[in-house]
Amino acid sequence: MGVAVRVCFVGDSFVAGVGDGSHRGWAGRLIARGIERGYELTGYNLGVRGDTSTMIRQRFEAECAARFSPGEHAVGIVFSFGVNDVIRWSSKPRVAVGERIANLSAILDQARVRRWPVLMIGPPPIADDALNEQLRELDAQMQDRCELADVPYLSVHEQLAGNEVWRSEVAADDGAHPRAAGYDVLAGLAEGAWDNWLRELAARLER
Repeated sequence: MGVAVRVCFVGDSFVAGVGDGSHRGWAGRLIARGIERGYELTGYNLGVRGDTSTMIRQRFEAECAARFSPGEHAVGIVFSFGVNDVIRWSSKPRVAVGERIANLSAILDQARVRRWPVLMIGPPPIADDALNEQLRELDAQMQDRCELADVPYLSVHEQLAGNEVWRSEVAADDGAHPRAAGYDVLAGLAEGAWDNWLRELAARLER
């Protein structure tokens, strides 16, 4: 029997795996990898299509607390969001520039108070060059904030932007979400960070 671990994947439609006919997305692929590596892993997909950082800030603590009941298991949260923050509605971004990192800071602070270890995956690119430029800036800012909080951060934006599978699937679908092969690529980029983080979660339980 492996080490018991409970992990919530919290974020937007990319976390939910929108566009993937297998309904696994990158989160489901990472959960399967953890189980294959011998962990007694329970993964909860809490991705909500259209969620901004503001919405995630409001909901994640109660949703994760309901799944992290006391017991002999390690717990942690994988966050990924940001694309919906820069999307424009009625000519205005859904989340103002000055509020985006403030939301991330509040989320990280809430998790720290709860003693919930966090892994952060940065926002992926979409089929919109102007928004992608904003996402690059947001990605760098999020990485700086996570480093300040000693939270592991994986930037995937540039690698996905240069990946033909990701680009072609996003363009062929709705301009934002890939299909199964694209999520395979994203999960592959995240595997190393996921393995390291999961190992650290298990080590905390064993101490």
